[in-house]
Amino acid sequence: MAKKNILVVEDNHAILDVITLILESEAFTVDGLSKGADLINHVQNFSPDVIIMDIMLPDIDGRVLLKDLKSTPSTKHIPVLMISARYNATNYTLDGLSADDFMAKPFNIDELMDKIYVLLKK
Repeated sequence: MAKKNILVVEDNHAILDVITLILESEAFTVDGLSKGADLINHVQNFSPDVIIMDIMLPDIDGRVLLKDLKSTPSTKHIPVLMISARYNATNYTLDGLSADDFMAKPFNIDELMDKIYVLLKK
């Protein structure tokens, strides 16, 4: 299997570092962003196979970014796993649009990896 790219959009640097370390240990190529500015251009340059994105970012609501991703023809196919400490699986949607999967923080590493592998099969 070819090496897969995963983009992590997370403003908490400790969480971003942990997720990056875990994914790199599983042989993924990982890129991280700490805010949502210019996400669409970044996605088009990095070509992620999966995006892990926090809802609460310092500059924009991750759900707005999700809406942008899913309404852009060149990025709408990319599976997105939303993560949040504030929201849960029943109240994280915006305008009826939901991500491909959701995980509450703090999360279990095994659960994170299971979700990523499922999303990669889509």
